[in-house]
Amino acid sequence: MADEKVFDLFIIGGGINGTGIARDAAGRGLSVGLAEAGDLGGATSSASTKLFHGGLRYLEFFEFGLVKSALKEREVLLKAMPHISWPMRFVLPYAPDMRFDSDTPTSRLLRIVMPWIEKGRRPALLVRLGLFLYDNLGGREILPGTKTLDLTKAPEGKGLKSRFKMAYEYSDCWVEDARLVMLNARDAEARGATILTRCAVTQAARDGDTWRIETEQGTFRAKALVNAGGPWVADILTGVMRQNSQHSIRLVRGSHIVTKRLYDHDKAYFFQGTDGRIIFAIPYEQDFTLIGTTDADHTDPDTKPAISDTERDYLCNFASEYFETPVTPEDVVWTYSGVRPLYDDGASSATAATRDYVLALDENGPPVLSVFGGKITTYRKLAEQALAKMGLGEAWTAGVPMPGGDFKVSDVPALRARLVAEYPFLDDKWAARLIRAYGTEAWDILGTAKTAEELGPDFGATLTGAELKWMMAREYAVRGEDALWRRTKLGLRLTPEQRTAVDDWMKENAA
Repeated sequence: MADEKVFDLFIIGGGINGTGIARDAAGRGLSVGLAEAGDLGGATSSASTKLFHGGLRYLEFFEFGLVKSALKEREVLLKAMPHISWPMRFVLPYAPDMRFDSDTPTSRLLRIVMPWIEKGRRPALLVRLGLFLYDNLGGREILPGTKTLDLTKAPEGKGLKSRFKMAYEYSDCWVEDARLVMLNARDAEARGATILTRCAVTQAARDGDTWRIETEQGTFRAKALVNAGGPWVADILTGVMRQNSQHSIRLVRGSHIVTKRLYDHDKAYFFQGTDGRIIFAIPYEQDFTLIGTTDADHTDPDTKPAISDTERDYLCNFASEYFETPVTPEDVVWTYSGVRPLYDDGASSATAATRDYVLALDENGPPVLSVFGGKITTYRKLAEQALAKMGLGEAWTAGVPMPGGDFKVSDVPALRARLVAEYPFLDDKWAARLIRAYGTEAWDILGTAKTAEELGPDFGATLTGAELKWMMAREYAVRGEDALWRRTKLGLRLTPEQRTAVDDWMKENAA
């Protein structure tokens, strides 16, 4: 394809922002190319806390615009991907003796307006006001509002320390982040985009009225360029493109731990720390609990993020302030870390840095737009605004389902029952996993199989050759880690030997 085709738009970066822009642009009738140096969503976009949320704690920083935009998006996204996203209730325990060492705009205002309140205390009225705003800033059609729980009687209080007598329960949404990235890429390709994975861009330069883009898979031309390199956005600007920029990013490492299941119900916890930070404890993959995240500055995007012992112990100790049974490092079965490329607004700490984004457009010749910052919940709006800023077509993505997501949120139980009825060799747990991953495309994977044996090799944990073939043919999976840690999280359930067998089989069956 070298120099043979001029794309309307070429995108560097296959994370959530890059694939979201590619899908939107392709749906507007533009010819689109995208190059990702590794696997789709292989960096930041597969290392989130897996939530579509408004960001309750951002209200403390008076980021009302960001929270409102994110809250509006929750249900827009939920309706478009009811297989990989679903409603979740969050329990925020409260005790009158809670104190927080924080210097947020809210805490400073509280000291002025209510000077008699002991420093560091958050009155229950203030918490309830924040939740009232959270319920009403963005409007709700599907998600229920906040209610108060009596933890001495409610099942959500079981397992928490006895000092917590009451809690507030509110709504947000879970999302399979890596699958969201992949589905955006798939839909973009279905609409005509060219998606190149494991294809680094080595150089991009203006050449007349187009960009000339050198990649590991050839040379391409484009009328406009998008730099959605995430943690590498600045390096792409200065290195690959040899451009200067007045904008910069702050790299913040967020680390998570996964433990054995810590409680029996299906709700998540929102825990507030004495240091002013918050963490979540979330039901994960049916048998585990996800706890995170930390906020630590990260200096080099090329240094693979990994949780430190200090971060691991911090999360264990933080959770142990709430759970009656302490969480210990021995309970941790897996960890993951990602580097968030936050827009550098000069904040004093990683926690205080804005989660909003900046779209920088350079029209000194063929245009290039660089994406600084952002969060997964607002990726679709970011894509709309990026293309509007470049003057490219009309918005269309609101409410349009992702592949496999052409059903209502409330239809999930019926779909699961129908899948078991039509494929009796499935048990409920297996069927639930397939519906949550593939939605209505689960039928395409299972095909005409009458028995589990007809699905090919059994690698354990209900992973079969038929499913791996689907991932390789339709979901850009090349290696075992793509299938086991991004397209699914079945790596948690397989032995090292089974994981090696998956990787070997994929290599042997590569097209």
